[in-house]
Amino acid sequence: MPDAAPLLDAAWRIDPALVRRGVPAHVSLLYPFVPESALTDQDEKGVRSLAASFPAADLLLEEVVTESGFVAVTVPGLQTIVDAFRTQWPGLRPYKGRFGAQPAAHVTVAMGADNPTAAAHVRAAIGSLLPLRTRATAVQLVVLTEGGWQPRFTVPLGVPDGP
Repeated sequence: MPDAAPLLDAAWRIDPALVRRGVPAHVSLLYPFVPESALTDQDEKGVRSLAASFPAADLLLEEVVTESGFVAVTVPGLQTIVDAFRTQWPGLRPYKGRFGAQPAAHVTVAMGADNPTAAAHVRAAIGSLLPLRTRATAVQLVVLTEGGWQPRFTVPLGVPDGP
């Protein structure tokens, strides 16, 4: 979601430690996902199939949420696809249960904002950038490697992957 990059930039200007540099603005459909060492062809086919079953989406980002050191912007327009991924892999708990069983689709803006003043500054800074319009056009499967997060493949939303 390149259009959401200014949200992360605003948080970084307040405290660079709050933003994971090198990780672009995005909505995690299911995190943690299957570890790379356990990822099967069936998992990859499942990701491709789900992406093909949802159209590209115009999105409106307008609500900031905060919770225990975490600042995000909700993305309700992607909740249906997030729910579909959770249904496809029911054994994977989103965020290991940290935000409950069904956390809202969101763009993480800041993590580790345990200082209430810092969190309030981030919230105000990103709130001034909203509402923000963007478009989701693809799903990207990324895997955690020794070198950090690396893309494995990208598949467009709403485009069948073939037979």
